[in-house]
Amino acid sequence: MPVFANRSYQSELLDRTDIPFEDIRRNMTELEIINKYLGGHSITISGLRDILSKSSKNTFSPKPLLICEIGCGGGDNLKAIHYWCTKQKIAAHFIGIDINNDCITYARSNCSMMDVDWITSDYLHVEFSQKPDIIFSSLFCHHFSDDALIIQLGWMKKNTAMGFYINDLHRNVLAYFSIKLLTWLFSKSYLVKNDAPLSVLRGFTRREWILLMEQATQTAYKIKWKWAFRWMIVVIK
Repeated sequence: MPVFANRSYQSELLDRTDIPFEDIRRNMTELEIINKYLGGHSITISGLRDILSKSSKNTFSPKPLLICEIGCGGGDNLKAIHYWCTKQKIAAHFIGIDINNDCITYARSNCSMMDVDWITSDYLHVEFSQKPDIIFSSLFCHHFSDDALIIQLGWMKKNTAMGFYINDLHRNVLAYFSIKLLTWLFSKSYLVKNDAPLSVLRGFTRREWILLMEQATQTAYKIKWKWAFRWMIVVIK
């Protein structure tokens, strides 16, 4: 029986450097399906809407929004935001950052219709010529230790003009066994079958997010629970 009292720090298979590209492609494809049908994309868009609703920058600004995702994976979140911005007639340019070059290679193909600067790098090593209006991450934070997350929160605040937001997992018994069953029934990716339930064990409680934000000296923030078993953390500058 998994232990839910504390975060797991067991490494996920996708964090390895020896995974064949075709296996990563299958993983990215299935993660996009999971994000689409379990609400991940809608949560990501809600974070963007939340910041834009509090900002003076609007659809009439002559300058496109600059939106950056750290840990962008296969680019499916950026693609979802691109479609939303297009429908809302919001001009936007995108930056996708991921340390895994195979993920960036897949993202280039997956988002070929978009205006995106793809960067293969540890996000901490990236220096922007223009500070992004909004920085976000989705299912990225749970890959890090608490100490690394405190650094990450400070980096996001420093490098964004308008604000940043985080979409990540709620560590919960029902969430764990639900995704374990769903991936066992429908997934054809050994990466998804292993990493999806493990990601839940590496996820967070509300109290843990509050402590992380306090340690990172983040004072103006909101934490919202979202279906299905996600946390949305929003910081508006």
